[in-house]
Amino acid sequence: MHIEPHMVDAAKMGLSYATAFAALAATAKLSFENIKENNMISFLIKAIASTFLVFTFFEVLPHYPIGVSEVHLIMGSTLFLLFGIAPASIGLAVGLLVQGVFFAPFDLPQFGMNITSLLVPLMGIAYLAKKVIPEDVSYTELKYSQVLKLSLVFQGGIVSWVAFWAVYAQGFGAENLVSIASFGSAYMLVVIIEPLADLAILALAKSVKDSASKINIFEKRLYNKA
Repeated sequence: MHIEPHMVDAAKMGLSYATAFAALAATAKLSFENIKENNMISFLIKAIASTFLVFTFFEVLPHYPIGVSEVHLIMGSTLFLLFGIAPASIGLAVGLLVQGVFFAPFDLPQFGMNITSLLVPLMGIAYLAKKVIPEDVSYTELKYSQVLKLSLVFQGGIVSWVAFWAVYAQGFGAENLVSIASFGSAYMLVVIIEPLADLAILALAKSVKDSASKINIFEKRLYNKA
């Protein structure tokens, strides 16, 4: 997803810089905590893997312009479950930046809005996970209802932020609201795919637990209890 170029007037860009700074500051704090808990090499491996997947989501998988933005299959809950909140956040930020610098430079002025729209919902997943996933349950043991909730928070958060930026920029005109509704209804179809993909990936991870758990490239909760 991305906010369409020139949707937000330059005079209103200041808010996006502020929200992006807050999101990136939170990411830096989470990253520092992750490195202390694990180690730098493990963190970098997970962040690089996450970045590669994010780039794939943006540039390789199908994406279509609909309404006020584009519909991408951004598997935020998948990144969170496999790599944890900090590496997944780095992956989203760096992947979005790489896309902008090398493939879509016209998106760079909207980077602040786009990064906010991705990182804040991802942090929402981390908060919800603490509420809906018991401490004695590893991620490979999750049920459909649990991964569905995570997906709804992430994808719903993206739609909400995109809607906010669109209204902030263009107001409540009928045409703008229709474009927002078109984007939102199309984007939420991702929720049909993401939980099923998560369960398939978690099942695969569980099947290779003996070998995968020996290498520190996945989130600890993937195989372990809290």
